[in-house]
Amino acid sequence: MDNTAHKLLIANRGEIALRIINACGKLNLSFTAVYTAEDAASGHVQLARAKGGEKSLFRISSYHDANELMAVADEAGCTAIHPGYGFFAEDFRFARRVAKRDRKLLFIAPSWKIIRELGDKINTKRLARSLNVPTVPGSDRPIYDEMEADRIAKTIFEFQEQQDITHPLVLVKASAGGGGMGIEEVYDPDQFRSVFRRIRNYAMRQFKDEGVLIEQRITNFNHLEVQIVSDRTGGNPVHFGTRNCTIQSTGLQKRIEVAPGFAPDVLDYTFDAAKVLSDIVDYSLTMARNVGYDNVGTWEWIVTRKGQPFLMEVNTRIQVENGVSARIARIRGKGDIDLIAEQIRLGLGQNLGYTQDDITFEGVGIEYRLIAEDPENSFTPWVGRIEHFQWDNAPWLTLLTHVPQAEPYEIPVEFDPNLALAIVWGKDLEQARQRGLQFLHSLQLTGQNASGEKLKSNAAFLATNTESILRF
Repeated sequence: MDNTAHKLLIANRGEIALRIINACGKLNLSFTAVYTAEDAASGHVQLARAKGGEKSLFRISSYHDANELMAVADEAGCTAIHPGYGFFAEDFRFARRVAKRDRKLLFIAPSWKIIRELGDKINTKRLARSLNVPTVPGSDRPIYDEMEADRIAKTIFEFQEQQDITHPLVLVKASAGGGGMGIEEVYDPDQFRSVFRRIRNYAMRQFKDEGVLIEQRITNFNHLEVQIVSDRTGGNPVHFGTRNCTIQSTGLQKRIEVAPGFAPDVLDYTFDAAKVLSDIVDYSLTMARNVGYDNVGTWEWIVTRKGQPFLMEVNTRIQVENGVSARIARIRGKGDIDLIAEQIRLGLGQNLGYTQDDITFEGVGIEYRLIAEDPENSFTPWVGRIEHFQWDNAPWLTLLTHVPQAEPYEIPVEFDPNLALAIVWGKDLEQARQRGLQFLHSLQLTGQNASGEKLKSNAAFLATNTESILRF
């Protein structure tokens, strides 16, 4: 395909915008980038200017304004939009509008019907069960009848007792709710019915729908992911391995990701970890084939201490941690895989061009999310000026950052204080760990806020947790 016939609108900011710009360079694809006033000093703006010139940049009022993004696409003559992650990445209405407007654009992500189908967690759960893919025990549709709800709850309590869970609990939540609204935990089966009634009444008052979901709350698990890639035919999805994303903040935000998802050759598990990895890959591919998945996506899994996998959700977008999977992957023996470039290439209509047999894996990758935050104070974001940011370069290290190195940088208060992604490769787990610590110890990161207080980051937290990666 002649990529010179296309022009890509990068509808995002920061690190992911940087990566999309670089991917465009690899594909000989022209682009237009956007930025807000708060991001004028961002590295993605500097890179866009350097790679595409001043005309490649448009200032907008908000990354959340769909009308403004469409106007920029038309003004710049773009033929496709890459949403990155966050913002409009999993908004099927936005994707549908992109595809159906009078001046149609290509949406560099799964098609809007796929996003709609798999973005609904209840629908995803129902689809998974129809294919014998294990899901978190509980209802796969809103429950209105108290007797039926009670039967489901008893089944869940019994299931947890079989797993030797000391304090089993059931999660009861309004099916039409969101943002933590209308959710209660039930520890005593005798209390279930009264809680069910309370949530059902609350749901009716708040959401005009008294449907209730009942499911097991799993509290002791590892969080694994499977990276899926497919072309627009939707008929030949492949996987780029597994990731372990268990090391998180107290708010369950990922901080370290490791590929592959377990290390059964060097670590002891109480279950067959190699089989778990194989199973979740097979389950993910089964679902991808069934729905005709047609771009990149991630199947997210919970694995219990007994080695039981349960599908949690499907993310119909590129994820932050795609790079750590790419780092250990080889296509026909060649490395330097760029899954964002693959996403763009396939989104523009090119065929995959390889099969699962062409994909191999080598070594271990670790991705650190370097963030201005205080892990000792509930990971509270830190906002201020970064005055010095430096690290030792190495052939096994890839560092992605929108923070300029040549001058001080004020962290915008409007966005999360993410500073950089560091991807480390090693021939095995031990070497990857040692190199990860070498990078973190070489890091020079200083700054202060308006009160003169020194910059806080999670670098020490990342170093402390490096020893425990891939251990259950």
